[in-house]
Amino acid sequence: MIRLTGLSKRYGDRLALDDLTLDVRPGAVTGFLGPNGAGKSTTMRLILGLDRPTAGTALVGGVPYRRIKNPLRTVGALLDARALHPGRTGHAHLVALARSNGIPRRRVGEVLEAVGLAGAAHRRAGALSLGMSQRLGIAAALLGDPAVLLFDEPVNGLDPDGVRWVRGLMRSLAAEGRTVFVSSHLMSEMQLTADHLVVIGRGRLIADAPLAEVIAGSSLTAVVVRTPHARELAARLRAAGVAVTRSGENELVTTGAPVERVGDLAHEAGVRLHGLRVREASLEQAYHELTEGDVEYGAGRRGA
Repeated sequence: MIRLTGLSKRYGDRLALDDLTLDVRPGAVTGFLGPNGAGKSTTMRLILGLDRPTAGTALVGGVPYRRIKNPLRTVGALLDARALHPGRTGHAHLVALARSNGIPRRRVGEVLEAVGLAGAAHRRAGALSLGMSQRLGIAAALLGDPAVLLFDEPVNGLDPDGVRWVRGLMRSLAAEGRTVFVSSHLMSEMQLTADHLVVIGRGRLIADAPLAEVIAGSSLTAVVVRTPHARELAARLRAAGVAVTRSGENELVTTGAPVERVGDLAHEAGVRLHGLRVREASLEQAYHELTEGDVEYGAGRRGA
């Protein structure tokens, strides 16, 4: 498990991370979202001991990263797929990592096979495409068979088949009981991958909740009711504090109440229903609602 407590980081006058407290638990894919400049990369660097916090703590399995012996056996991470010597082959890169962390050499071949790079293992890193570099970075993260894994934008540069493969990999790692913490800007992909979401903006925590709960909390998530008694039911719902955002001859759209509550109110009113369903917002819509006041580097309107 990853535990952050009061974690803050200041670079000069800029507060990059502001009193961040959260747990990233095993057995789930935790998506890490936020606008550019929100503090996601800073958070991951602090977890991995690459930067020192101004205040607070970042613990992995109850200890700071710097105190972990043979860290690749405990934590695997991909922060920058290009952060390796361009003249070294992928195989040589992994062998060096294995030797420095007491990992058997045979494990190098296993992870290269697992990420689909066995046939390109002896190409120099500088000649690899971005997608292949991402696969090599994932291989390095898996090398020590760690219980905790961090990935920063792992699908950048991958083709659709590669994106699908990464999605399945993340979910399979979590199903094995590992802690999987994944940063991404691809909302549609995160909606298919994550079980839990952490959202930050301007260095502060905005949301820490299951994916379904984040989506359900969007004002665009609604309950759609089909009934020949739409007017009667609309009055009953409004009297109970349920917002009716659209009312047609045979259909109502409501917000602010779960589908079970809407169904119960219709039953209590003796109203016959022909349809009752949830119209979910997308994660992208829910995310934009959560972060609209925390976009630090938003583009201006065209022609403005």
